[in-house]
Amino acid sequence: MKGIIEAALREKRNLTEAESYEVLGLRGLPVPDFQLVSSIDEVEEAADRVGFPLVMKVVSPDILHKTEVGGIRVKIDSKEAARTAFRDIISSVREKQPEARIHGIMMVPQAEEGLEVIVGMKRDQQFGPTVMFGLGGVFIEVLKDVSLRVSPVTEEEAEEMLLEIKGRKLLEGYRGKPPKDLKALKKIIMEISQLAADIPEIAELDLNPIIVYEDGAIIVDAAIIVDDKGNEQAV
Repeated sequence: MKGIIEAALREKRNLTEAESYEVLGLRGLPVPDFQLVSSIDEVEEAADRVGFPLVMKVVSPDILHKTEVGGIRVKIDSKEAARTAFRDIISSVREKQPEARIHGIMMVPQAEEGLEVIVGMKRDQQFGPTVMFGLGGVFIEVLKDVSLRVSPVTEEEAEEMLLEIKGRKLLEGYRGKPPKDLKALKKIIMEISQLAADIPEIAELDLNPIIVYEDGAIIVDAAIIVDDKGNEQAV
């Protein structure tokens, strides 16, 4: 794990999404299995390993918002569609952000529908690592319905974060829908808090979205921003 962080620092870049998945997976967090391909000749075999339907996303340390450069395709249901998606993603990215370094295309299973939530961490100069939780969609974009805690976050504090947001009923179950897996969300919040404490070079972290189900959760998108200044402050 440290090797991934150190390589990014040496190259003065942030982690790619594939690297972020690897770091999070090593901490036992629920990330999807994925295949990283660098040429169209690898696509069909990788698709067989991932299974359909699948999602394909550009992997680049220079691209934060994949949708803005046409760097993502969803609900791909055949090998032919996967090959087309590979060509389209590469073409679109090279046209809209020609200077971007492309490490490859990541292929992941299409996640089932569920409730979208967000967990993030930002290293505050005064308070240190601060962990954020909120619901996705309009709740985060318009209503700013989030809760915050300073690391380390205890299990009790993690539960408070889940229950103090305005949209808590979506987590608890409503209109006959079953409650979501709060235990899985608490584990993610606590592990992100501990990860921030263990690796001060992580300046920011954004898991957006996480899809939570009645049983379990899956991290659908992940971004990790690194900075060795955090390590200097910790010394």
